[in-house]
Amino acid sequence: MATEDTKKERFIRTPMREQEPAERNRNFNEVPRGYNEEEAIREAGRCLQCKKPLCVQGCPVDVKIPEFINLIAEGDFTAAALKLKETNALPAVCGRVCPQEEQCEIKCVLGKKGDPIAIGNLERFAADWEREHTEITVPELKPKNGKKVAIVGSGPAGLTAAGELAKEGFAVTVFEALHEAGGVLVYGIPEFRLPKEIVRQEIHYLELLGVKIVKNYVVGRTATVDELMQEEGFDAVFVGSGAGLPSFMHIPGENNIGVYSANEYLTRSNLMKAFKDDAKTPIIRGKNVVTVGGGNVAMDSARTALRLGADHSIIVYRRSEVEMPARNAEIHHAKEEGIEFNLLTNPIEILADEKGFVKGIRCIRMELGEPDESGRRRPVPIKGSEFEIPCDVVIIAIGNKPNPLIPNTTPDIDVSKWGTIVASEEDGRTSKKYVYAGGDIVTGAATVILAMGAGKVAARSIAEDLLGKKVE
Repeated sequence: MATEDTKKERFIRTPMREQEPAERNRNFNEVPRGYNEEEAIREAGRCLQCKKPLCVQGCPVDVKIPEFINLIAEGDFTAAALKLKETNALPAVCGRVCPQEEQCEIKCVLGKKGDPIAIGNLERFAADWEREHTEITVPELKPKNGKKVAIVGSGPAGLTAAGELAKEGFAVTVFEALHEAGGVLVYGIPEFRLPKEIVRQEIHYLELLGVKIVKNYVVGRTATVDELMQEEGFDAVFVGSGAGLPSFMHIPGENNIGVYSANEYLTRSNLMKAFKDDAKTPIIRGKNVVTVGGGNVAMDSARTALRLGADHSIIVYRRSEVEMPARNAEIHHAKEEGIEFNLLTNPIEILADEKGFVKGIRCIRMELGEPDESGRRRPVPIKGSEFEIPCDVVIIAIGNKPNPLIPNTTPDIDVSKWGTIVASEEDGRTSKKYVYAGGDIVTGAATVILAMGAGKVAARSIAEDLLGKKVE
């Protein structure tokens, strides 16, 4: 019979060990340590194993959540990993960077009285355990069907589509513009949140499924979408090229030396290893760094600046913390590490010395007015409240837009007024026959898991269209 204490434990999440803030803010090692076996079994044992699991409804890639958690509770970690990979080609990635608190965990019944099950932590544990303790297992693949599919971009949408199609017997080639595969997973998310070796291992698993990855290949320049189909013999093309074109504020001084888009700043650090002394693509290591924005990318940039040696790393955001789009965990980690938050503040000019180097940023205080189209209260400038923040580096992290290269070189594909490719959310089909799209190139900048969901949906449509039958 359950005691009162065990009943209480049912509603308390097993915490995950982390690097201490004073230690981690000067290194690029992963912050959370992950569960050990005992912690994972204890957390998995909290799951109620609901007959109608609402958590599954919140997962864009349909992970069989109660089933893999039950296998962890029973100590069968390998089976748990395999259960995850039935529906998710990138479980070690999802366990680290997906916003479970807004998707699967928010629907957990336990969350009504206490802490929801730590689904993301358990997903990470199972994937890591398989990688560290066993040979990677490849599921049984369907026979080759003679059809070729090109995937444009090796980010989460493209990799997911590739994995799904490979399992269905398609010959899949992924074309990546950069010199390393992974898309935003390698150039956008810092090592301390997502170790690049984890991404490489996930991609290696896809290669074991038969996926071919071609790097340094810019679709739209090396070859167009039409050329891939007409000259290279691909039966279908999935475009998952992401949103890598940075947005700027269009204020005076944005061309000064020491102003970076978050895209460039993080790419230099994450992909080009600019933090190394012998880096061929160096980065200005500011002592006083201001990051403009309030999303996950802003947190990543500000936390990276600390690790590159900044004495002060400051977030400037025009709304209050309540409206910040960043995950609560990322804001919490940033605060723990000493990031300074200057909220209800908006830049109006970036200042430079006589040589053109950044020396400060002029801002104005804001107050919140009526809600705008996003549902958040609109920030309104307070007249006469201008002030300056001394700094030597400014990072603009206010969002990204789709690169226009593929839309511009595929003239018969419909494009929205925002430059995104128009594709059906239900099936990933575009206006061009046998061309499909998903992820940030369709939605604008969004989450890894939503991009993966779009890749999975499109893969199902490609299989149905090319094989002439519904694919489960």
